[in-house]
Amino acid sequence: MSSSSSSSSKVTLKSCYSVRPMEPTWCGRLPLSEWDQIGIISHVPTIYFYHPPQNWLTPSSKIATTLKTSLSKVLVPFYPLAGRLQWKENGRFDIECNALGVQFIEAQSSLKLSELGDFSPTSEYYHDLIPHVDYTLPIQDIPLVMVQLTHFKCGGISISLLVSHAVADGQSSLHFSSEWARLARGEPLEMAPFLDRNVLPSKKYCNDVVNEQEFNQQPPLLLGNSDNFEKRKKKTTVAILKVSKTQVEKLKKTANESWGKPSNGRGYTRYETVTGHIWRSACKARGHVNDQPTGLGVCVDFRSRVEPNLPKEVHMDAFKRHFYQDIV
Repeated sequence: MSSSSSSSSKVTLKSCYSVRPMEPTWCGRLPLSEWDQIGIISHVPTIYFYHPPQNWLTPSSKIATTLKTSLSKVLVPFYPLAGRLQWKENGRFDIECNALGVQFIEAQSSLKLSELGDFSPTSEYYHDLIPHVDYTLPIQDIPLVMVQLTHFKCGGISISLLVSHAVADGQSSLHFSSEWARLARGEPLEMAPFLDRNVLPSKKYCNDVVNEQEFNQQPPLLLGNSDNFEKRKKKTTVAILKVSKTQVEKLKKTANESWGKPSNGRGYTRYETVTGHIWRSACKARGHVNDQPTGLGVCVDFRSRVEPNLPKEVHMDAFKRHFYQDIV
């Protein structure tokens, strides 16, 4: 399926495809762990820029063909990413492995890579170079992975990748993109994903070791749910705050002198200090009163911090910040 539209005067969307696994894959529902039920279910972007030498994979259509073919191949072992999220009872969701595929977009830009400057999420062309996710759609209609290939005037390209954070964290997304790259180069798969659901704890076990109220409450932003349409239409604002070493040390000193050292007696770290300061500042900016419920999420990869360690091959939703059966 293809379509054509213009996202700006500098970037034009040429076509949009649905790329499905090259071979039949298992179909059915995979449960997401308790930890995923309270996380964000929006997509996390990654963008890669390349300035290939002349006559590299020419004509340019070969690049798109190579990427789509290899993407179709890698979706066979990574088949959950070709599925969709599905709501179930009490605001929870699973992965429906139905091989509906991922979205692949081709775009053309009249820009040169050198014109992008210090590219960041606050850059003028950032949103033109990554796929747009319409969170007003039902959650079962939103692909878990979206890719955009953009050809630049200078011959360079960018490949942007959006992966649903509900099914993959940063490390698992990088594993997926690395294996995709290997297949695109004609190399064999190096490490298949580990999709054994036995590494996921039961709801009963999680509630024995974690505050039960934390898992029973609704997430503050239910993207894709049908009862908060107005919230899902709102745009997210991104800001990059540059903090100097001197400012961080001053904040840390203030925190340890004014807030009092935590119970472990070691004092607040730089990370804890900056995170706490941002949270406090956000609450003040929103005019929250003392009884205003707020939440602060911090993603921690503890695959190697539990006993026994999670295997490195554990992937997808099982790969994220989860409790292992013998957590200490």
